[in-house]
Amino acid sequence: MYEAIIGLEIHAEMMTASKMFSGCVVVDSVEAEPNSAVDPLSLGMPGTLPVVNKAAVGMAMRLGLAVGCTINPYNAFARKNYFYPDLPKGYQISQLAHPIATNGFVDIELADGTTKCIRVRRAHMEEDTGKLTHLEDGTSLVDYNRAGVPLLEIVSEPDMRSAEEALAYATQIRHILRYLGVNSGDMEKGVIRFEANVSIRPQGSEELNTRVEVKNLNSFKALTGAIEYEIAKQIATVEAGGEVEQETLGWNEAKRETYSQRSKEDAHDYRYFPEPDLPPLWVDEAWIEAVRAELVELPVVKIGRYKTTFGLSDVDARVIAEELAVTNWFEAAVADGGEPKSVANWLINNLFSLMNEHKVGIEQVKTTPSQLVELLALVAKQTISHNTAKEVLAEMFVTGQGAAEIVQAKGLAQISDEGAIAAVVAEILAAHPNDAAELAAGKDKLRGWFVGQIMRALKGKGNPQLVNKLLDEAIASHKL
Repeated sequence: MYEAIIGLEIHAEMMTASKMFSGCVVVDSVEAEPNSAVDPLSLGMPGTLPVVNKAAVGMAMRLGLAVGCTINPYNAFARKNYFYPDLPKGYQISQLAHPIATNGFVDIELADGTTKCIRVRRAHMEEDTGKLTHLEDGTSLVDYNRAGVPLLEIVSEPDMRSAEEALAYATQIRHILRYLGVNSGDMEKGVIRFEANVSIRPQGSEELNTRVEVKNLNSFKALTGAIEYEIAKQIATVEAGGEVEQETLGWNEAKRETYSQRSKEDAHDYRYFPEPDLPPLWVDEAWIEAVRAELVELPVVKIGRYKTTFGLSDVDARVIAEELAVTNWFEAAVADGGEPKSVANWLINNLFSLMNEHKVGIEQVKTTPSQLVELLALVAKQTISHNTAKEVLAEMFVTGQGAAEIVQAKGLAQISDEGAIAAVVAEILAAHPNDAAELAAGKDKLRGWFVGQIMRALKGKGNPQLVNKLLDEAIASHKL
């Protein structure tokens, strides 16, 4: 029996306005015109000098503090040397011996409901490379818009033992990055990428064996697929009497298999040396504490609070906590007097449906949290029915009007006058004496039909509870 030893390196582009070491603007690398956001530093022109992006340093500290890391006061940058077309300078400015954050942890939830601590070895700042596109005719195109974009590399310890654990950890880190406003989490645009270090060893052994690194995994499906494939391949290799070779691998999504790219480099292969154009960066305690004070409540904490304080189900709590903007909207509605479970229900089942239909995010929704609370109050007072409330919400969503305003303008208020409803009940029963007699005799199938006739006469505005109550009373007292 073998067990897998897995560590992850997560590369997350930081959402700054400018690049890591220059004032060049950061653009959407997918939608922007290729090579439209470059400058002399991005292109490695001689004589250019880097300057550290302060906003990127703050974002890196934010992530480090959120995962319990120590923020190191002394930071130094180094040159990581390698020659490849996506790196015009011939080296990448990164951190090696003195990273911004070290020794943190993330608790992940396993399928059986238990939690496991995954240690975070370090998080360091560096610059991203350009983007290569390989064409079928054998030529390659390079776009340097992404070159120099601030990149945060988050390196775990090899604490994961399965693709499922790696997925849980990667999902948790991505969630935290999005909550902190450090990274959008948009994997389709390549702003967050995973690299998996995978090895195997006999069950019960403490030895760390030869590992391979699978690079540039840009989806959770690719991450789990690559890890599962590599575990199975390494076990088959060892059982056949072979040895696992240290190498860098790519992932072929179409074939669902890894392929060799090159032999795996160690740190000395990159000939790291201190970046001569950047002095050491000192981070003082006041700056660290200022960043700590700005941290938001993290997703896992928020989910727990929603379950214990608001009584939400685990599913509802997780759905709402997925987006920070959604949690802010939800909590604003609760603070305005909305009953938490009711707000959550309408948010998930109705407002989300309208958002999907109109293809907008919560930030673009015209309906305010207080307006939803107003709508729910009308339902609670039985001024309007649940079904009518859905129609009103759809109108609110498009116009931004308040619920009471729409109900009054369209005459949607529910009829709750017992006398008026009783008169209609008597009229309908009298108009259908034979059916009424059968209902009184116990033919319950006719009940729904009578309710429908009464509601139709009331133009759908009758209070359903009162309609049913008064119909029952009329039948019981033989007022036929």
